[in-house]
Amino acid sequence: MTLTPRIALLLLLPPLLWAGNAIVGRLVVADIPPLMLNLLRWLLALALLLPLGWTALTRPGEVLRRWRYLAPLGLLGVGSYNSLQYMALRTSTPLNVTLIAASMPVWMLLIGALFYREHPQRRQLVGALLSLLGVALVLSRGDLSALARVHFVAGDLLMLVAVMCWGGYSWLLARPPASMQAEARPAWGWAEFLLVQTLFGLLFSGVTAGIEHELTPMTVVWSPWLLLALAYVAIGPSVIAYRCWGLGVTAVGPAVAAFFSNLTPVFAALLSAALLGEWPQWFHGAAFVLIAAGIAVSSRRQAG
Repeated sequence: MTLTPRIALLLLLPPLLWAGNAIVGRLVVADIPPLMLNLLRWLLALALLLPLGWTALTRPGEVLRRWRYLAPLGLLGVGSYNSLQYMALRTSTPLNVTLIAASMPVWMLLIGALFYREHPQRRQLVGALLSLLGVALVLSRGDLSALARVHFVAGDLLMLVAVMCWGGYSWLLARPPASMQAEARPAWGWAEFLLVQTLFGLLFSGVTAGIEHELTPMTVVWSPWLLLALAYVAIGPSVIAYRCWGLGVTAVGPAVAAFFSNLTPVFAALLSAALLGEWPQWFHGAAFVLIAAGIAVSSRRQAG
């Protein structure tokens, strides 16, 4: 499908909301354990989705017959990606986390080639390479020769794993099994579909949050600010962003959509400077240029 202005807008909104999610995650990192934050985020999102998608629960057989697809979808999108990102923000910055997420096109193309026989075009490879070079610039703190001896912050590595999980989630959305296509698909709207994803994701989130609680002494420090933060991450980066991302990925495919996700660090840099006082360094600016170049190169393929 052609990249229309409507689809472009749908794909622009999630990066803005996810940049805000990274900022909020950094701001509350001292008040709530990361896995508990993810659990509470999606419990609130579930409460918002229930009035909209409760009909999916009236036919549990439809859900159970498709659990082999829905369980990985919930695990990768609701459970793993967000948990790993909040854990990453304990030792990394929102700007670094979102710039590392700019390697998304590489993993999208790799997953597509390995599991879906989607062979990337030359321009896609060039665009992905430019984005990856931008990520390498951030990880090396501006000295690419230092990559051979670079000491990764734990949060950087966790975010790389998170990006791989999101790549798998996006391909599952774009290439559903036969039981989720055409007439075989249940009569689910977007709310029902996200609701069942959330339920499966919460199973994983609940287990990991429970383990976190047993292994770490940190407790939740409740405050009006924390409640506002939870409301934001449950509504914006969860319900609204996932809805828009699902529509965009379905329309243009995960490989093209991935390049829009690279706008997240641009939004994160602006928000970090305004709210956290974490001003970008020169290598962050250079990484932005490389990311923008990757988007431009890949977009030319769509236009042609």
